[in-house]
Amino acid sequence: MSPRDALRPGLYAITDPDLLPGDRLVPAVEAAIRGGAVLVQYRDKEATETERLARARDLVSLCTDNQVPLLINDDAALAKRVGAAGAHLGQEDGNLAEARSLLGPEAILGKTCHASLELARAARDAGADYLAFGRFFPSMTKPGAPAATPDILQRAQSLGLPLSAIGGVSLENAPLLIANGADLLAVIGGLFGTDDIEARARAFTDLFAKTTEQELS
Repeated sequence: MSPRDALRPGLYAITDPDLLPGDRLVPAVEAAIRGGAVLVQYRDKEATETERLARARDLVSLCTDNQVPLLINDDAALAKRVGAAGAHLGQEDGNLAEARSLLGPEAILGKTCHASLELARAARDAGADYLAFGRFFPSMTKPGAPAATPDILQRAQSLGLPLSAIGGVSLENAPLLIANGADLLAVIGGLFGTDDIEARARAFTDLFAKTTEQELS
């Protein structure tokens, strides 16, 4: 199974250096995976290049062992270097075509689209594998990010790609996002800022299971 084939609905765990300093990173991500995370993104804008390389390698090893794709935030070159499953690119942080050329046809590439269908269409046409919208709710990690409303997820269904929702996602508001069409819940503080990461990850995972049960009933 290629990394792109492994992209499935569920919890999308995104790391943060303030919440997961140093030695906490790998154990925390491992706990999230035990709780059911289906996708992991290594996001670290503070560490040195040497630190990022070492941490990315550790996470690739962990995620590969658990058959969970690891994406690198805004750094396709690092993704290539460590053998990650792909990369996530912000609007100002990389070109999808260049990343695809570097990482190959089977890599998973995501693109930040904020609250814009125009940006989402452009990302789809440029070869994105999933589209990321948000922030939907107040966020400590991205306080200045453009706001989005859940209806953007409904309108983006026509684009035919998996949709990721980010920004202040909690167990309380996540059902609204899933109901509006979110395939992936991208969670940072609401996951890694908790005392029991595995239990929180399992709680998010259970939300998707409940949605599936409701659709089948």
